[in-house]
Amino acid sequence: MGEALIAGLLDAGWEADAVSVAEVDPDRRRDLETAFSGVRVVPSPAWAVPDADVVVVAVKPDDVAGALEAAGPALADHVMILSIAAGVTLATLEAAAPGRPVVRAMPNTPALVRAGAAAIAGGAEATDAHLELAERVLGAVGIVVRVPEKHLDAVTGLSGSGPAYVFLVAEAMIEAGVLAGLTWDTSRALVTQTLLGSARLLAEGDEHPGLLRAAVTSPGGTTAAGLAVLEQHGVRAALLSAVQAAADRSRALGTPGA
Repeated sequence: MGEALIAGLLDAGWEADAVSVAEVDPDRRRDLETAFSGVRVVPSPAWAVPDADVVVVAVKPDDVAGALEAAGPALADHVMILSIAAGVTLATLEAAAPGRPVVRAMPNTPALVRAGAAAIAGGAEATDAHLELAERVLGAVGIVVRVPEKHLDAVTGLSGSGPAYVFLVAEAMIEAGVLAGLTWDTSRALVTQTLLGSARLLAEGDEHPGLLRAAVTSPGGTTAAGLAVLEQHGVRAALLSAVQAAADRSRALGTPGA
């Protein structure tokens, strides 16, 4: 996700020499230097943050406190901390970076193709200006919405984990096409375009998804037969439960010792 943000910022017109990346793994450092010419890649958070206006924390949840502790002595008081670590609460972030403005975010992997969906929530020291800066950073790779922190676990379960649900559906649909007699390549092409076109219909119009579904479903027709089977197998209920389970897990990740 951090790599996607770098690419998005550069595509959006940010100067490469204005971006610094801390990466402790030497092999990953070499990969990043090759991928992003002109971006400064260093082995320590403390080396990356001097003169920064915003520090993006893009590490695993268990590593957040350590990364901020390592950067702490070099952080200016005005620097905004933008965390994209799942489940790590504003309280935890503020304890690791006392007195500094903190914004917690939940992006998703379609940021890799500049089609991400992210939600942000600000801490006690974060102003509208800080939230606008966070929107500029994350907006380079997709859309950004503001929510209260209490809703970020729901965002994690929905859009954060959501691409995996869509990929599972795509995988199953491709296999179904093969089972019905299509080649794998043909089935993949049709499924991919079907998902893309359906998403565009949803995004570019203002109709409720239920109305869009109804428009495809003729009484007694093929789509009605297929939908009946999906309902019989509890697909709708399974998706509801999946989002809730992922949200619950996000909530647990924010609990010490979880």
